[in-house]
Amino acid sequence: MKLKTFQKLVCLAVLLLGTPLTYAQSQNNQESQIMEHDKINSTIDTNNSAVYAGDMDAILATFEPNGVLMGQPGIPAMGTPALRAAFKQFIAINPKISVTSHEVIQAGDIALHSSTWKMSGETPDGHPIEQSGFSVVVLRKQSDGRWLMVIDNPFGDHLVRPM
Repeated sequence: MKLKTFQKLVCLAVLLLGTPLTYAQSQNNQESQIMEHDKINSTIDTNNSAVYAGDMDAILATFEPNGVLMGQPGIPAMGTPALRAAFKQFIAINPKISVTSHEVIQAGDIALHSSTWKMSGETPDGHPIEQSGFSVVVLRKQSDGRWLMVIDNPFGDHLVRPM
């Protein structure tokens, strides 16, 4: 057998033998990514459920201690005390939040969750409130595997929407 023919056969064998391994690795990576995205979405769902229930401790448990909430465009609330104050005001309107569509982009231990949302509630004097928007949330994976919010901006579209 000529050397060139032998080299071609070796290359073909490597290609054929490597393909199942590469496919299996790709499948494992895809399954792992789906699991991580589920955990990320779960953090968002837990936060929204906690807001609906008025459970301040559960709300704060979805944020890193120095997390930031843009409670209004241009007005950040940073850190647990400020988050507590901002969510206290928000809970007062009895909000019901639903995520209408979402996307997760992950780069290692950082993730970007973007979504459209609708919210209804009522002012303290009983007037109905309805809002919708585009949320942008940055999350970080913790050493214990949980994903916590670092930045929550429910008004991610304020620059392109008329106020």
